[in-house]
Amino acid sequence: MKIQILGTGCPKCQKLAANAKKAVEVSGVGAEIEKVEKLPEIMEFGVMSTPALAVNGEVKAAGKVLSVDQIEDLLKEA
Repeated sequence: MKIQILGTGCPKCQKLAANAKKAVEVSGVGAEIEKVEKLPEIMEFGVMSTPALAVNGEVKAAGKVLSVDQIEDLLKEA
């Protein structure tokens, strides 16, 4: 499973990345976390507001910082 954090590195983006890392640890799901920080790459996802989170290339949330629990739920669905 691949989790991508889409954002330019702002504090909210960093918080989302930390929450994603914690969710992976807690859930025990094998996942790779990648930060996508270049605007052209972020725009390829069709995201207009950051931070955003994508699972296996599909954007699951944009413009907000998901909690660890919310990310865990997304991982269970994937």
